[in-house]
Amino acid sequence: MTHPQLVTIDKKSAPRVAFAGDKLVFVDLPEGSRVLYPKPPIAELRDVDAAIRYAVTHPENSEPLYAKLRPGMRVVIAIDDLSMPLPPMRGPDVRERVLTVVLELLAQYGVDDIEMIIATAFHRRMTAGEIKHMVGSKIFNAYYPDRLANHDAEEHSNLIELGTTPEGEVVEINKTAATADLLIYVNLTFVPMNGGHKSVVTGLSGYKSLKQHHNPKTTREGNYMDPANSGLSNKFQRMGKIVDDNVPVFHIETTLNNRMFDRPLEFLGKNEDSLSGTERAALKGLVFSLDKMPQALRGAVFDKFPAPYGVTGVFAGATEATHEK
Repeated sequence: MTHPQLVTIDKKSAPRVAFAGDKLVFVDLPEGSRVLYPKPPIAELRDVDAAIRYAVTHPENSEPLYAKLRPGMRVVIAIDDLSMPLPPMRGPDVRERVLTVVLELLAQYGVDDIEMIIATAFHRRMTAGEIKHMVGSKIFNAYYPDRLANHDAEEHSNLIELGTTPEGEVVEINKTAATADLLIYVNLTFVPMNGGHKSVVTGLSGYKSLKQHHNPKTTREGNYMDPANSGLSNKFQRMGKIVDDNVPVFHIETTLNNRMFDRPLEFLGKNEDSLSGTERAALKGLVFSLDKMPQALRGAVFDKFPAPYGVTGVFAGATEATHEK
């Protein structure tokens, strides 16, 4: 059975190109090897900002975001960190677009006690430049660093235990977020395991919580890219329900397509056998040039071409209902 994304290598096949760190290398695969290519990108939304406004006004299993707002309340906005997507997204990042709509709505309803937390879990902290790229200059200049900062999973004074699951899993998250009048979580779902209950119980967790699910035993319990049959996902579900029982959370989840490369690097996403003469020459030139460049310059080359992902969906509301969409 043939598959449009599956190529079987034969004598006439061109060498494949693979990433090797920040270089590219040509690889001659044995005959009979199968190479899987990504499906074409899903069509992106025509008006992303309108989709965001619609999502927060017509949420899943929740009253609209505006109905939750009142002057004088304290709102915390948690934001997925730069670990997704990879490579980084061309600006404006969808998280910036969501934040812009949300902050405008908060201002309209007299909410000005706002703090934003980058949900890094135990990832490295994002740099100021990375945060600025993700949230945009306007938001960065207005909130950083006093009201826009990385989550610190090792600042024990700002962690709070919300409870323990029947299976003994401790739920410990960021205290500033947990004690807010409203926690808004801005998510970017790039793979099936992202989003839903995972957002808070991982991104805003302390070590007591993270060790419950980020361990070798749990990762062996099914495929974590298949949430329904994943031990990892099951733990997120149990722990996340304790979060929802104790913290007023409003989720905003977004999805992207897989358009990783644009001109002049568009050929990197194509089957090598289908490249035109011009594309083949450009590919050879890129492979040769990257090999000769110093590491710092190689990184700069790819930094100049962030991925032109398209936003394919925006949904908001209660944790499980939003993620199910």
